[in-house]
Amino acid sequence: MRRFNIKSLVGTAAITLFLVGCSDILEEQPRSLYEPGFFTTEKGVQGGLTSMYAHLRYIYGQAYYYNATLTGTDEVTYARDADENFRVMDLSGQGLLTPANSRADVLWGAAFPNINTASGIIENAAAVGTISNALIAEARFFRAFDYFQLVQTFGGVPLDLGAGELKFNTNPVRVSVRNTVPEVYTKAIFPDLLTAINDLPAAGRVTGGVTKTVARLYLAKAYLTYAWWLENPNNIPTYPATPRTDPNGKNAQWYFQQAYDIATEAIDNPGPFKLQGTYYDVNLGSNDRNSEILLYADHTEKSEFYNAGSLTFGSGGAPDNFAGWMMTWNYTNIRSYLNANGTGAMSSVQREASQDLGRPWTRMAPTINVVENTFADKILDSRYDGTFTTVYRANWPKGGGTNIPSVVYNANNLQVRPGEPVLTFLNENLPITYPSGAGKSNIGAGEVAGRADYVIAPSGISRIVYPKLWKLGTYRTDNGAGLGQPNAGSTRPFNIAKFSELYFIAAEAAVKGATTKAGKSALDLINVIRARAGKWRFDNNGNTTKVVDNSAAMIAATPTTIDINYILAERSREFYGEGYRWFDLVRTQKWNELASTYRIAGNNYGDHTPITVTRDIKPMHYLRPIPQGQLEAMDMTAEQRAAYQNPGYN
Repeated sequence: MRRFNIKSLVGTAAITLFLVGCSDILEEQPRSLYEPGFFTTEKGVQGGLTSMYAHLRYIYGQAYYYNATLTGTDEVTYARDADENFRVMDLSGQGLLTPANSRADVLWGAAFPNINTASGIIENAAAVGTISNALIAEARFFRAFDYFQLVQTFGGVPLDLGAGELKFNTNPVRVSVRNTVPEVYTKAIFPDLLTAINDLPAAGRVTGGVTKTVARLYLAKAYLTYAWWLENPNNIPTYPATPRTDPNGKNAQWYFQQAYDIATEAIDNPGPFKLQGTYYDVNLGSNDRNSEILLYADHTEKSEFYNAGSLTFGSGGAPDNFAGWMMTWNYTNIRSYLNANGTGAMSSVQREASQDLGRPWTRMAPTINVVENTFADKILDSRYDGTFTTVYRANWPKGGGTNIPSVVYNANNLQVRPGEPVLTFLNENLPITYPSGAGKSNIGAGEVAGRADYVIAPSGISRIVYPKLWKLGTYRTDNGAGLGQPNAGSTRPFNIAKFSELYFIAAEAAVKGATTKAGKSALDLINVIRARAGKWRFDNNGNTTKVVDNSAAMIAATPTTIDINYILAERSREFYGEGYRWFDLVRTQKWNELASTYRIAGNNYGDHTPITVTRDIKPMHYLRPIPQGQLEAMDMTAEQRAAYQNPGYN
């Protein structure tokens, strides 16, 4: 199967209203490419389809949108160097979330041009005569995909971009009417995905191309989300205001059943997809684009042109994949010593283009609750080890230079050699002697007698020093013997959808009352995932082979009665830090229950005293504000703009 090299080609015919804030996207190609006749040619259709894959890079891996999907949940809070973009998302008194600072604008600005492109292909491709239904189905998938992300984030959004509902628009418009949530689902998302499932191939036409399986996953997820919306267990308001009834007369239970049926059908008919043998392999950089990954925003280290970004320096903006920097603290501040008497300070862990290290930004941090509670089992369950970097190893010789020492002196004035641990985040809360302030380590880490590595306990995790997210870390094959290019945006794909999520979708629908198949109860489905989590082939932070099968013990530890909270806990263990969590908590209306408080220590080196932080999560926050740029672009009165905005954000 040939590789699909995606060139940045994001844009479409004029829909001025929905392009505010994304001029960098529009400048990628000359405007003449997007005149109305463009999609009446085979070249135009192929170009439009290519742009649909490329548009994913303006959303996924874009760190400010990534922040909007995680910060403020039970998974993530802001870190020491966070600016307003990150702090306001935490809803913990760091500023108000407004239409001007909510970074959900990234999704709005990228999705609507792509939706219009999709409509152009769907309307015109048949007239070309050589475009297959399978190709048109790719456009239908992406139109549904974008609308699904939008409706979860903002509530009801416009189906009419200026030429009629779901019509290709070629003229700039400055008026807009928002459709209701049921209209977006039943007129756009469900029909497009049903057609896509019917017409898409089982295996992608190109590497990374959309398939029946990914369309089934999104249809099942859309059914599941809409069923929760209809049920509305905590009476969360919707907007535009509308009764929680289905236009087709179906109830929530019908949609939960559909979600279960579609998800299990995808599991039973996977095409080329399957679970990886171990959790470690799912997110291992050298194993990218593996059989578990259904959809990703692609990047490459082979060509700046096809990567759509520099291979040597990251811009800190789309289409770079720079999300992985955000939960990476400044580990390069760790100090070891050239001499046994504690003189000759030097950086023993240097910035490297490797999955365990990478470029520090210190904008987002895991909470203590995550380390102590979500990942309470760090022995049987491999997912903590396959999620975080908890051991920082000496790499100073890779920095080059002359008179490179063979050893340095570290905690307890003991020697450390290249490749050995310099700092370890412990799995449990052992007694630790911490310094006052930055101390000998320069980052406030403690010492335990007999250990050469500095240590920090789970209860000592702070906004400035914490385990970094390993799974999104840098992976390159061109480092040679040196540190490589750690300042570049990641050349790895950003994973968007995984085969494993089908098990969670089906299990959640089963808990909500769907009639199950033999061997596919909620317990059965969750245990497939937990059994895999118990299989080790490599100890990531131990940096050594570890062939252990704890599957039986993992299954034995699963509660016999599965509830929504347990599914959400398992989802967090499986997908931590991948951008799922805000959507999960909003869908199930568990956000306030699970994320209203969290524990973390402060902003200064040496601060290991955790405090409990309280968030003010209001019902209004279950929808993000319509972006300020959108409101300012519309030719409306102040009253009309206020009515267009989600309640509470005016």
